Amino acid sequence: MEEKKQKSINEILPVELIQRILLRIPVKHLGRLKCVSKLWYSLISDPHFAESHLHLSLAPTHGYLFQKDSTEAFLVHLEEVFNGDNYEVKEVSFPFKKQPPSEFSIRGSCRGFVLLSREPHFFVVWNPLTGFSKKISYSCMVPRNMGRYFNFLDHAILYGFGYDASRDDYLVVVAWQNGGCQRLDCLSLRTNSWISLDAALPKPLCLTEWPSRGLFLNGSIHWLSYSHVKYYCEGLLVFDLKERSFSKIYLPEQLTMRGPTTFVILGGCLALYFHDYVERKTHIWVMKEYKVQSSWTSYAIPGLEFDPLCLSNGSDIIGVDPFRVSIRVGSTKLVKYNIREELLQHFTCPSHIRHYSYNYCYTVYTESLAAP
Repeated sequence: MEEKKQKSINEILPVELIQRILLRIPVKHLGRLKCVSKLWYSLISDPHFAESHLHLSLAPTHGYLFQKDSTEAFLVHLEEVFNGDNYEVKEVSFPFKKQPPSEFSIRGSCRGFVLLSREPHFFVVWNPLTGFSKKISYSCMVPRNMGRYFNFLDHAILYGFGYDASRDDYLVVVAWQNGGCQRLDCLSLRTNSWISLDAALPKPLCLTEWPSRGLFLNGSIHWLSYSHVKYYCEGLLVFDLKERSFSKIYLPEQLTMRGPTTFVILGGCLALYFHDYVERKTHIWVMKEYKVQSSWTSYAIPGLEFDPLCLSNGSDIIGVDPFRVSIRVGSTKLVKYNIREELLQHFTCPSHIRHYSYNYCYTVYTESLAAP
């Protein structure tokens, strides 16, 4: 009796169904699934698949990347760290062929890409998952009278990294300070060129620190904005990447801040938080509907200096240990709270891994297969 040949999955299921299944698989597994067959390799390698997966994945993977030294960083997958006792924090190498000759910093993230800057006068766009990287010079924007003395940290007022869907283009937006003059420039990764947007820069530009790092959401980059009269946080400064124009989002009227304000993106929503040293809590305000003032919702975490990083399972908040760890002593702890202020889980990093609160030392990004 002749033995029947076993059919492959590609012969059993239609291509459209295989693609729909792959779109629901966590991105970390897709690299290995490319090896299943030529068809799967072709489907997963398609740029349109990468774009669809970014939007349709049921379980987005949040990477918490923080700088170790001039060549390496630590990477924690925030959803995985609480799934068992055997999770190992990964060390990853930055995409430099040689050790950087001067200092560099983590500048932010957008759609799976991490933006790095290094002196003198370079940005590096890097996808830690795929290994893709691209180096871009901004030396053409440096004033001639400053030359090699120009330093990003000293002369950039604000900056941000985002994506313009209408032009399918990744953009780096930077406002510079040169003497008494301020200028706004936009770098297009698609054309590898700079565009001057000086006319769009609002005046006065009130920020608490230089440089101020913006966060990307809904086609715009956002920064904390402060009143130039009383110097308190009044809301968010918003730069629309499609329209190339600024607007503002104001804070909820009932918000009373008892400390410096920070903001993050939580579950695809803008969120402000501050540490309340009176109640010994961290108050978090989330704008559940974008630009809908009435949608601001308040939460409180019973940790004096809890730094939220992302949402898990739609509502649980993952962040850095509420009891701030000394840089010299102790380890960083990651914790998960629910919205009822209950501590669900915690994870202690190895003793040599420490969280620095400076925003140019770390970023949280959603892993993707995208390429600019």
